[in-house]
Amino acid sequence: MNPVKAWHEEHAYFNRLLNVLEEEVDTLYAGQAPNYELVLDIVSYLRDYSDQVHHPREDEAFRRLAQRCPELRPTIARLRQEHHVIGQAGDRLRQLVEEAAADAVVPRADIVAAAATYTVYYRSHMGAEETKILPAANRELTAADWAAARNAAPSRGNPLAGEGGDDRFRSLRRRIATEAGSAPRTLHCRPAALRGLSWRPDGA
Repeated sequence: MNPVKAWHEEHAYFNRLLNVLEEEVDTLYAGQAPNYELVLDIVSYLRDYSDQVHHPREDEAFRRLAQRCPELRPTIARLRQEHHVIGQAGDRLRQLVEEAAADAVVPRADIVAAAATYTVYYRSHMGAEETKILPAANRELTAADWAAARNAAPSRGNPLAGEGGDDRFRSLRRRIATEAGSAPRTLHCRPAALRGLSWRPDGA
């Protein structure tokens, strides 16, 4: 698969996970408790897979693109910094949800605000990459650049595609699949979109 297309499809999948997260948090407005286990699964996946595999590969692609497109350097610098901010926002949300799941007294407004910060920031970040970075990357980056980006993170499978041997991630995959069956806005996408970024040019 073209690496830019794979990059785009993974963004689309992350967005579906954020939809599920929002649906669960929305139950707080009705005075109900969300499925904290599901929320933790989603945030943990986005922190542990996206932040450890997807974002490091993006950062290397950004670095190489900045060398070829000086006009994009301010945008790229901001996007790289946003990777850290998104991680911090995810940690804050995970902390609050873990406390609530353990029956600690956590104000509903704190969880709602943390979830809104996380989802809005994440979507804005991906939107900027889609409109400002992916077209330039498609035009400027070479097969050697994509190989370097691919090698910037551990070669590990996407747990939601059934890749890798982590028991926790297998449980997450089953949980997400169960919710997808009854959530019309969520995880209906082609299996290829779950396999993570190949970062390989077509034919490589």
